[in-house]
Amino acid sequence: MTDTPAIRYPKLPGKNTRIASIDLLRGTVMIIMALDHVRHFFHYDSFFYEPTDLSETTPFLFFTRFITHYCAPTFVFLAGISAHLYGSKRGKKALAHFLFTRGVWLMFVEVAIISLGSTFNPSYPLFNLQVIWVIGISMIVLSALIHLKRSIILGIALILICTHNLLDGVHVGGNGAASFFWSFLHEPKQFLFGNLKVFIMYPVLPWIGIMSLGYYLGNLFDGDYDAELRQDVLLILGIGAILLFFILRSINIYGDPSHWAAQKSISMSVLSFFNVTKYPASLLYTLITLGPSLIFLSVAEKPLTPLRERISVFGRVPFFYYIIHIYLIHLLAVAAFFMRGHTVEEIAKAGEKFPFYFVVPGEGYGLAAVYIIWIGVAAALYPLCKWYNHYKSMHREKWWLSYL
Repeated sequence: MTDTPAIRYPKLPGKNTRIASIDLLRGTVMIIMALDHVRHFFHYDSFFYEPTDLSETTPFLFFTRFITHYCAPTFVFLAGISAHLYGSKRGKKALAHFLFTRGVWLMFVEVAIISLGSTFNPSYPLFNLQVIWVIGISMIVLSALIHLKRSIILGIALILICTHNLLDGVHVGGNGAASFFWSFLHEPKQFLFGNLKVFIMYPVLPWIGIMSLGYYLGNLFDGDYDAELRQDVLLILGIGAILLFFILRSINIYGDPSHWAAQKSISMSVLSFFNVTKYPASLLYTLITLGPSLIFLSVAEKPLTPLRERISVFGRVPFFYYIIHIYLIHLLAVAAFFMRGHTVEEIAKAGEKFPFYFVVPGEGYGLAAVYIIWIGVAAALYPLCKWYNHYKSMHREKWWLSYL
């Protein structure tokens, strides 16, 4: 399952710190994010193979997964930008406190709230440590990094993003502390502790780098920064990232543990070329996802049309949206479970074999139905997100809202 939203930082009372292009980008990728979660719960093959498995996938299924690759790095990168903007108004001491406490809170949310929403199994058989978890970890680390010189922060960010693939050949076997720590840093792995499964899906090294890079580039969005210069810088960086992706992918030596290769057809060869590794986020994955996002930020600084305004609403309440969309999608899966003729007695029995209640592997629908359900989910959540956005804007004095 993909991924979670970047966390929006609280605004100063009475200050309009909203940046339309950031909200629009965040809202866009949040809508896209729900597509992969709907696919995960409703597509009939979702538990048998990955959509990026070239031996099984189709171009349409591959695209359905690939487009959602843009969500997690964009969320994390924008969280870094937001951290800079918050710190530029409140100071580093306040920012460090907020980053640390918010990070701890997000880690708790991942294991206690999101795990339950994903499985609907109150026995908590599975902790799948995904993007909310890694955003929390990255915030805690960033709470310390912000006290360093900006050039050092940039250096750390680039080292983590660009060189962590040098560690791809390092593996630590077993189920012990050393293996768990290495998985936490770099290698996705599932651990079994009694009856509890813990899957570290998002090793932290590249994501700390992505958030730190966002923090470093946050000064482009300071109020006194020239808008045209900001747009030019973002455009150059975005194009540069995409060009570097094509150069490195063509050389096919470094940047991703999975090299591309010619396939039985041109279309499948193209899929192989773009089949980059997300777990952990490879250098090539980061380049091809953040590059277009940077270009989006460059060209999106325009007055909001009614459609852009609606999309931006999702970007203003990302955490709220993320939590309720997980529960809504799973509730729809519950309805589909009973519509297919299953009974209440089958729920616990299915849960003994599979951690996701009300979801039976092999049952589901085709991609057309997945897209229809996805559009319906986004439409259903818009009024709730609009209401919550209004509530937050009218109650800025409530500090606890910045954690929700």
